[in-house]
Amino acid sequence: MSNDNMKVAIVTGASRGIGAAVAERLAADGFAVVINYTASAESAKALVRAIEARGQRALAAKADVSDAHAVRGMFDAAEKAFGGVDVLVNNAGIMKLAKLAECDETAFDEQIAINLRGSFNGMRQAARRLRDGGRIINFSTSVVGTKLETYGVYAATKAAVETMTAILSKELRGRRITVNAVAPGPVSTELFLTGKSPELVERMAKMPPLERLGTPEDIAAVVSFLAGPDGGWVNGQVLRANGGLV
Repeated sequence: MSNDNMKVAIVTGASRGIGAAVAERLAADGFAVVINYTASAESAKALVRAIEARGQRALAAKADVSDAHAVRGMFDAAEKAFGGVDVLVNNAGIMKLAKLAECDETAFDEQIAINLRGSFNGMRQAARRLRDGGRIINFSTSVVGTKLETYGVYAATKAAVETMTAILSKELRGRRITVNAVAPGPVSTELFLTGKSPELVERMAKMPPLERLGTPEDIAAVVSFLAGPDGGWVNGQVLRANGGLV
């Protein structure tokens, strides 16, 4: 497929976990995929090789999403390699759990920088540079609904992302660009499992009526729907992909 009629997607934080599953799914859907990473260069390059081995197109792009200049450079790299950008998936995020009374300034600032400012940096570039008819897909969390203890700062950054999602969808009127957010529940990833006992993981897996943790592929399927033609009438929404947890 030539660059002229190929759809292009940038996925932030795509070297592992949900981001990697999203990148693989969008590549299978026919997108050329820009796999953003910050530190995990080898994982990102291995994912590129795996995608290319299947005859699909991918590019690894290093960028700290909290750095506006770096995000601009990532869009530059995508445009240079593939001719333009149609989809942004704002997946990069960090989670540092603590009760509000015990959360230190560093943990607060880091989550604001990556989860909130990082999403804003991506949305701002996408609003300026996506081709008409494109898609912006942000990541929230179902903890905005469950409001679990120790998740206060993390959930607050994501609640802010949900608000910007709805407002940006209105600001892009006339360009046929949709802006939505996906809010996963517990998903079996390194980010979720780190620091949790097997008993806690099992208890959380039983919380949704479907009685299991989500998988990265479950979430990637929702992103695929929003990025594809069948998701074109969904705009300004938050899709809670959590098995019925909340």
